Amino acid sequence: MRLENNQKKRRTKWWVALGATVTILAGASLGALSAYNWSPEETIEGLFGTSIQQSFTQKNHEERNIDEDVKEITRTESNEETEEPSAPEDGADDSQTAYPDEPERTPETMEEPIYIKGVLIANKQYPLPTDYAPGEDPEARAAYDEMQAAAAEAGQSLVAFSTFRSYEYQTELYNRYVEQHGQEEADRFSARPGYSEHQTGLGFDIGAEDQEEHWASDSFKDTKEAKWLAENAHQFGFILRYPAGKEHITGYQYESWHFRYLGEELATEIYNSGLTLEEYLGI
Repeated sequence: MRLENNQKKRRTKWWVALGATVTILAGASLGALSAYNWSPEETIEGLFGTSIQQSFTQKNHEERNIDEDVKEITRTESNEETEEPSAPEDGADDSQTAYPDEPERTPETMEEPIYIKGVLIANKQYPLPTDYAPGEDPEARAAYDEMQAAAAEAGQSLVAFSTFRSYEYQTELYNRYVEQHGQEEADRFSARPGYSEHQTGLGFDIGAEDQEEHWASDSFKDTKEAKWLAENAHQFGFILRYPAGKEHITGYQYESWHFRYLGEELATEIYNSGLTLEEYLGI
């Protein structure tokens, strides 16, 4: 029993001595480290590979990222619920390729033709009244005659084979095209009655004299007359109304023979801009 007590006393003294030694060594280490601008985080970082401050910073950063992710998801879901479908991209807007369903824009309900910025409009969005029948415009005819004479001097032989068309005639023509080609295809190259620019008396279909096989045909674009018209018609007040690559805007396929009279000044402005009439007027 006495031997056991003596052993316990020796073990107690040993632990006390050990504790005192550790305390002394720790104090000495702290004193030495303080001389080198020591900080607690650096010591812990040395022992555990990362500092407590770094751990807290990383944790806060992750929490902020999570908060931002949640906010972004919330915004996205909100936008998906409220945003309207976007317009088609890369110039594919087909607003001119289909006829409007609004009653106030049918030929039967139109009382007066529509002018935009002083320009009479007839296209798939803006029809004319059924009884609108001004006949061939005298000013346009005079300008065409002048252009025809200038073309003749340059060795070109022009003929205007179709100008003014009444609502009734356009009805007959369009229905015939629908029977031959179907309505969808007919709508690409022929206007429905009331929507034809020919009804304004300002639309001129022009071809080469004695070359009827090219009239109102894609083959006309390769003739010398078509090339001359494309380069010079604006000088006499005419624009190529349905240029290539603009079907999604005008609603009609490329027609190298169809010209619209606007007057020399406006026609030249539009020609130089490279825009269609719809683009120039912003409609």
